[in-house]
Amino acid sequence: MANPEAQITLRQVHSDRVVNANALGNRDREGDALITDCIARSIGIRTADCVPILLLDCRTRAIAAVHAGWRGTLAGIVTRTIAKLREDFETDAADLYAAIGPCIRACCYVVDMDVADRFSALFPEWKPPTGNKRSLDLAEANCRQMQEAGMDSQRIFDCELCTMCQSDTFYSFRREPENPGRMVSAIERLA
Repeated sequence: MANPEAQITLRQVHSDRVVNANALGNRDREGDALITDCIARSIGIRTADCVPILLLDCRTRAIAAVHAGWRGTLAGIVTRTIAKLREDFETDAADLYAAIGPCIRACCYVVDMDVADRFSALFPEWKPPTGNKRSLDLAEANCRQMQEAGMDSQRIFDCELCTMCQSDTFYSFRREPENPGRMVSAIERLA
């Protein structure tokens, strides 16, 4: 089977809003995560450096597509998505699998200290900075949030690909802010 097209997407706004896509049309709402338990309903998110996360509940077969930029990560978008899956579809975090797609990685993602300081609780191992910038690993931040929500680390799969480093393969907003393009990460329940 070919990769699914994203039938349902959101107007993404770097938020913590999770939307149930069961009765939704394409781009009907603003938010940064979609959930559904409908068969043959493909949901997706667009990224150009932000972290794309696809979730699958192996028991109920509910699915989610999450767009996690630094604002959404800081607001706990993936944690809120897991909570919404539990609320709407009785998902247990222990039944979830996650796939993290290409995104900007710590090797290339340097942020000002006012942004980095907001993430210090997620990275207690950080040493005091030597300057006014710090490398930030958004994929790891989301992994830690998923584990704190009850997911098994062995069920979190990260492709570990950097959108900034691999210019021949991926779009990157940081690399090309005038014309970054977008990648789509989609998931569909088949049965």
